[in-house]
Amino acid sequence: MANPILNERFAEQERVLQGEPMTVNGTIQITAFLGILLIAAAAFVWSRFTLGYTDIAMKLTSGGAIVGFILALVIAFTRTKYLIPVYAACQGLCLGGISAIFEQSYPGIVAQAVVGTFAALFSMLALYKMNVIRCTDKFRSVIFIATASIMVIYLVNYIGGFFHFAVPVINSSSLLGIGFSVLVVIIAALNLIVDFDFIERGAQNYLPKDMEWYGAFGLMVTLVWLYLEILRLLAKLQDRR
Repeated sequence: MANPILNERFAEQERVLQGEPMTVNGTIQITAFLGILLIAAAAFVWSRFTLGYTDIAMKLTSGGAIVGFILALVIAFTRTKYLIPVYAACQGLCLGGISAIFEQSYPGIVAQAVVGTFAALFSMLALYKMNVIRCTDKFRSVIFIATASIMVIYLVNYIGGFFHFAVPVINSSSLLGIGFSVLVVIIAALNLIVDFDFIERGAQNYLPKDMEWYGAFGLMVTLVWLYLEILRLLAKLQDRR
């Protein structure tokens, strides 16, 4: 697998024997529903910042980030679909606050990041559908290793913050720092290929209907990560002007 949230074994097992199977359209509909929840929550926190309720907004942002992270781990291991909408709302709270903070420092950056995220989404979908990029076992392994490596770097950087230590380069606006962000954006975008493949193979193998929620969840995790990385990259580029 590549996206740690999704396990490709699910796309090869658990063929449904009764009831409706998982479908691509069903997964798309659930993804759209989760997206609406996320945007609504983000808009609420954004409005708190705009109205001057900074303390409340920061608490919602932090709470959303913490609860969202915990829920992501729980969902990844239990596949409890009822927690997925809650996760989407928590991610919305977190993204709304982060986006508002970036927008204050770099006016217009959020719109650019949103456009960049959708551009990457549809570009990867086109490349996947045209078989320009094939999701082979080797491809999944490479993307998984790259994704895990990035997560380890971020974890070390986060823990190091408590000891006044930061991983060199990754947070800077130097050419190396920008290069690192470009690399991370590319890896995040390529994770979409793995998500598409998981959803398509799941439908082909007639997985249970509930797996639509799990496929949509994995896709949302990737899109949130991609959006944040594009936001960071754009901020670094503006710092160099």
